[in-house]
Amino acid sequence: MFVSIRPRKVKTMYRLLLTAIALLLLTGGGMAAPYAPPAQATDTLSADWRDARRNRTVPVKIYYPKGEGRFPVVLFSHGLGGSREGYGYLGSYWAGRGYVAVHLQHIGSDETMLRDVSRDNPGGNADRLRSGAAQRGITLQTVRDRPLDVSFAIDELQRLDKDKKWPLQGKLDFTRIGLGGHSFGANTTLLISGMRLGGGAIDFRDPRVKCAVVLSAPPPQGRDLDAIYGSIKIPLWHMTGTLDTSPIDPKGSRAIDRRIPYDRIKGTDGYLTTFTGGDHMVFSGRERNTGPLPTDARNHELIQQSTLAFWDAYLKGDTKALGWLRGEYGKELGKSGVFEFKRKNE
Repeated sequence: MFVSIRPRKVKTMYRLLLTAIALLLLTGGGMAAPYAPPAQATDTLSADWRDARRNRTVPVKIYYPKGEGRFPVVLFSHGLGGSREGYGYLGSYWAGRGYVAVHLQHIGSDETMLRDVSRDNPGGNADRLRSGAAQRGITLQTVRDRPLDVSFAIDELQRLDKDKKWPLQGKLDFTRIGLGGHSFGANTTLLISGMRLGGGAIDFRDPRVKCAVVLSAPPPQGRDLDAIYGSIKIPLWHMTGTLDTSPIDPKGSRAIDRRIPYDRIKGTDGYLTTFTGGDHMVFSGRERNTGPLPTDARNHELIQQSTLAFWDAYLKGDTKALGWLRGEYGKELGKSGVFEFKRKNE
């Protein structure tokens, strides 16, 4: 029997078929959907906070949503020679998706250190960091100052939140605090998370921080890794790259050594992205005289999406975000890198 199908019905069936194919690809056919919640308007404010107890100034730049409500708080610790002005691609992105992002500047290991040595090293920041003078930025004192800056900043935020004249009064949710950091800042982040110094005797853990993002973690400086990492019990999102080395790394260090914290931390959810061809500066930006790598723009998108999903999963309890992290993210990453994760009891 011959059945006649009208042209209009053929077009409708064709559109339905295309729609079904698109849904199949997005949900299980090999094509991932990016994690991209809608953005909202943001603003920034900067301040120089004074810790009278330590006679120390802690400069901050705060990225925040302009909408009403209380928002989770994410603090960020820069790498050696950085400042509160760095990593803006993260702070502005997180704020636009519902977080108050507080970027700290750590005096003594910040950009002023690079200016002090620039006359003897007129090249880029990498040349300056290689200089012996720059090594004064990494001392026992600066290692200690940084996590204390973080805890002080949380104290100050809580104090200011009671001040009705403060522009952000009533906008911060202190039950949901995260911390991120890059390089030296990743070391700071691990210390706040529970990593210990001095064979386990020195503890900077701040229990108000519920989860953390660790970008380019320095390899451990000690042999007893259980004593170093054994007290870390909060979820961590680690990131590194196959070319992730730094001018100040100890002689003989390898990029692969930066995954050691992920491998050795137990008893909590852990995630690791290793970007293919990713170097140490992909997480913070580039010097003007070197310019970006062709892969930087895409890697920045992946860093933004995955860290946001991590915050949403562990600070907001968003099960869809957690599902995306453990499922779709690996597909979204594709050939840009390798993704691994382990659950708390693994």
